[in-house]
Amino acid sequence: MIMARDEQQERAHARQVRLVAIVLVATMVLWMFLSWAGGFYGWPTRFAFLIDFAALAAFAWALIVTFRLWRARRNN
Repeated sequence: MIMARDEQQERAHARQVRLVAIVLVATMVLWMFLSWAGGFYGWPTRFAFLIDFAALAAFAWALIVTFRLWRARRNN
C-alpha cells in the first residue's frame, strides 16, 4: 500500500517535471519567434514588452514549480 502511494507520487512528480520542461521549451521558442516576427513586421514596441512580460511570467511559473518540486522531493 505504501509502495503504491510512493509510486503514484513519483509519477505525479514526473508529470509535473515534464510539464515544466514543455512550458520552458515552448516559451523560449514562442518568445524567439514572436520577437523575430515583431521586428520583421514592424510591430509597435508595446507588443514587444507584452511578449517579454508574458515570457517572464512563464519562466517565473516554471521556476516556482521547479522549486516546489525540489522541496517536495527533498522532504521525502
